[in-house]
Amino acid sequence: MAKTAIVIGSGIAGIAAAIRLAKRGYTVSVFEANNYPGGKLSEIRLGAYRFDAGPSLFTLPALVDELFELCGMNPADSFVYEQLDETCRYFFPDGIKLTAWADREKLKQEFLEKLNEPKENVEAALNQSQWLYSQLAPLFIEKSLHKPGTWLSTKAFAAYSRLHKFDFNRTMHEANSKRFENEKTTQLFNRYATYNGSDPYQTPATLNIIPHLEFGIGAYFPKGGMHSITQTLYELAEKVGVRFYFNTTVQKIVVHNGTAKGIDTHMGFHKADRIVCNMDMVAAYRTLLKDQHQPKKLLNQPKSSSALIFYWGIKKSFPQLGLHNIFFTSDYKREFEHIFDKGSLFKDPTVYVNITSVMNPSDAPSGCQNWFTMINVPNNQGQDWDYLIQYARKAIINKLSENLGTNIESFIEEESVLDPRLIELKTSSVAGALYGNSSNNKFAAFLRHPNFSSKIRHLYFCGGSVHPGGGIPLCLSSAKTPKCVKKRTDAKSKCLIDTSVFYM
Repeated sequence: MAKTAIVIGSGIAGIAAAIRLAKRGYTVSVFEANNYPGGKLSEIRLGAYRFDAGPSLFTLPALVDELFELCGMNPADSFVYEQLDETCRYFFPDGIKLTAWADREKLKQEFLEKLNEPKENVEAALNQSQWLYSQLAPLFIEKSLHKPGTWLSTKAFAAYSRLHKFDFNRTMHEANSKRFENEKTTQLFNRYATYNGSDPYQTPATLNIIPHLEFGIGAYFPKGGMHSITQTLYELAEKVGVRFYFNTTVQKIVVHNGTAKGIDTHMGFHKADRIVCNMDMVAAYRTLLKDQHQPKKLLNQPKSSSALIFYWGIKKSFPQLGLHNIFFTSDYKREFEHIFDKGSLFKDPTVYVNITSVMNPSDAPSGCQNWFTMINVPNNQGQDWDYLIQYARKAIINKLSENLGTNIESFIEEESVLDPRLIELKTSSVAGALYGNSSNNKFAAFLRHPNFSSKIRHLYFCGGSVHPGGGIPLCLSSAKTPKCVKKRTDAKSKCLIDTSVFYM
């Protein structure tokens, strides 16, 4: 009889885990509370406009390709993407505009011409980011931090002698401000802390690993938009036999004698040999596992930032805007102080505008654009979000209107808003924190929940709230479902659990 597995949640990590389990011979069922797959990686439509609802930057497409290859299929037959010539357009308060080119020489020349930043400084930063990736990805991303074998490996011992080079003891801002001559260059590289919901003035400089994903490996755009990642993987999962149950809320993970046996839903009990939870880790323990041991230290870690997003159908085209656009604040430090220390919004927020119609014209009517307009905000701590939404809307419109030389409000013909409250409601992300726990201290990587339960056999975890972290690449990495081999890890377990992840 085939073994059975249940995946709770159909976020991208849950779908990827389901595919991997199916290819290992499991009969797989995915239970999803919403009526659609994808979690944060979904889409919305407003009139004639289409928007990617959540993540907007696509890096490391090989992680998606690998799932097709695992199933014996050519990824290009189902999933098409292209590398971007530019990663982002930056707009500074004093009117300076900078394009982050994919070509390294063009990029360094751009920094020199626009910011008078010496080429060698930019080259050094990119080389350091690449080196960090080469050293840390195989050890701390591709392996479980929660297994002794990781720390006793040859790679680990080699890394111990280079710990000082990993920059754990400086903040990202401290490292960047020392490397660059122009504070605008520092601000631009500090921005990468927001990729996992952190504060560059608190998070360790180790996170300078992130720019390598864009500048070293490349930024991409999938045909049909980001939602096509979810859709193609959902279709792939169905092809390999995975069954999806939408509009089905899991009420409890049933545990007997220290072993996960199945789940309870409104349709009754569902038995399984393996349970993979793609739900936010904190929410899972508070609801599905509330009668089990609670890892209080992990549950009580500070949470990442959230987002406030305005989906605007704009009945005008702005050729000075690209796919990714950043309009910087004049005081980056104060903005992060408001987000993480005060739990409030800064009067002059940094604004991100993603316009997929630049790449996919069908996402907006002719001569129009679909603006995914986002600012980083604190997670939900009971703030008056109805007031803050209006406060932010006015600040954003004023900022963009000034930069673009026209009153953009008059061109908004469709509008929808996503705030931390709705993020929590739709995705179970506690407090609307997009990346689970924050990474604002040097031990944050070690304070994420492992991809397995040390207390409950046959229970595993994936997604942005557990190791190795949030964002599409790390979520896909977390989905390399543990597999059993002959050797035992302890007296209670019947198998050695390989919780390693394969790529960032």
